[in-house]
Amino acid sequence: MLYTRHIRESVDFYVNNLGFTCIGYDEDWGWATVSRDDIEIMLALPVDSATFTMPKFTGSFYIRTDKVDTLWAELKEKAVICYPIEDFSYGMREFGVFDYNGYLLQFGMPIE
Repeated sequence: MLYTRHIRESVDFYVNNLGFTCIGYDEDWGWATVSRDDIEIMLALPVDSATFTMPKFTGSFYIRTDKVDTLWAELKEKAVICYPIEDFSYGMREFGVFDYNGYLLQFGMPIE
């Protein structure tokens, strides 16, 4: 569950920029679910929206895929890049982008 003050804009970003499909949306509840391949991400208004200004999550969401190069070609012009695709010494080929709210999404696959 990713908290946001902007449900509609967040859904639109995932759908239009990252190729997800909106599979659930309820404006009254302040909740939505987006899906792509085997990934589902829920978006919701924070419980205490008065004190919520931006994401407080300090990590990243790492998505393993066997299509990292295809995803990179598709997403690199549609999202703010954290770091471009690269082969890393720890055996992964990956890249990172930020979503509408600033959450870091990393996509990677093992180097064969």
